[in-house]
Amino acid sequence: MRRSLVLVALAATSMVALAFLIPLALVVKNAAYERALGEAEKQANALIPVLVISQKPTDIRQAMRTTQYGAQQRLAVHIAVPAGTYGTSHITGANLEEARNLARASTVERPDGISYLQPLATSASGVAIIEAFVPHEQLTRGVIGTWWLLAGVAVGLVAGSVFVADRLGARAVKATRRLAEGARRMGQGDLTVRVPVKGPPELAEVGKAFNAMAERVRHLLAAEREVVADLSHRLRTPLTALLLDADTLGRGPGADRVREAVQGLEREVDEIIKAARSGLQPDDTGADAASVVRDRLVFWSALADDQERPWTIRGADRPAHVPLARTDLAAALDALLGNVFRYTPEGTRFAVTLVHQADLVALVVEDAGPGIADTEQAVRRGASGGGSTGLGLDIARRAAESTGGSLHVDRGPLGGARVQLRLRRL
Repeated sequence: MRRSLVLVALAATSMVALAFLIPLALVVKNAAYERALGEAEKQANALIPVLVISQKPTDIRQAMRTTQYGAQQRLAVHIAVPAGTYGTSHITGANLEEARNLARASTVERPDGISYLQPLATSASGVAIIEAFVPHEQLTRGVIGTWWLLAGVAVGLVAGSVFVADRLGARAVKATRRLAEGARRMGQGDLTVRVPVKGPPELAEVGKAFNAMAERVRHLLAAEREVVADLSHRLRTPLTALLLDADTLGRGPGADRVREAVQGLEREVDEIIKAARSGLQPDDTGADAASVVRDRLVFWSALADDQERPWTIRGADRPAHVPLARTDLAAALDALLGNVFRYTPEGTRFAVTLVHQADLVALVVEDAGPGIADTEQAVRRGASGGGSTGLGLDIARRAAESTGGSLHVDRGPLGGARVQLRLRRL
């Protein structure tokens, strides 16, 4: 923007300067021309009194020597009767005859200058012609210097306007950069960021609105975290009762699995409360996707064995570090596996695969069930065709997008749904 303002100021002032400079240059040139002809007319008129009184050659020559042009051999007098020329002439006989016939002051263009011809009617010698010669250098005397002076003034005006535009642009750009930096930091989760209310009035107003928005967002998120924490805390009472009921089941694989599920649910509630209380904190350490896949398959394998579901795991023998918290990745994988157990009949086969690429890790969950009829609706938040909340795939999608990846749903080689969670590597 700063460069654009400078270019606009440069173009505008240059056009204005040219619009004034060209006419002024022509005026200066014409003024010098008229001044030179005026001086020639003055020199010619200085001989008129002498020619009116006397036409003697000695008197004429004496009068010419007393003038500036005569001393510089730039003055001549042409007498008709008797025909003769006194001084230094720069015109031809045809020019002289034409001037006599014209009977008024005129000029004759010559290669080396201009001759000013002043006719004078006398009683003794008819019409006499006084010739004053002006060389080219005198016709343009001072013009070049004045042009350079005008050019310097124009350059100074353009430079001044460019400097002022640059300063104004720098002020606006500085305020804009502060706004951009504030928006970037806020996008990274820094809800305390505020921008100085400075710069042009419009940008200052934007800065004030940004600060008000940031303060509003901070209050809203704080209130939302408190609501989530309170709601999660309210789950402790039914969880405690459920855990006590599970203790009454006695011993056995089924009872142990129920108690383990209740304890896992209690841990998840604790994590939700802590996350809600602490706010959004970026996880810079990330997680090993292969380790998460192995751990969660240990949990889901017990339920799969009870439902006689064949399952396979591939690609989890190599580490795959992704910029995602371990709990978030586990929640996303649980959401995908939970959909398999919820929407496919018992005994349906499923597979979990980690595909390793240079800058990408694809976590693929596929099954041999009926598949998903409308894949676009399935990834829409809150949309569900099975009576659930419709948040499972949305949780996985947001987890993938937080790493710069994506989520894709289609039909896999097993014949049912295939969900690909593409995560960027650390």
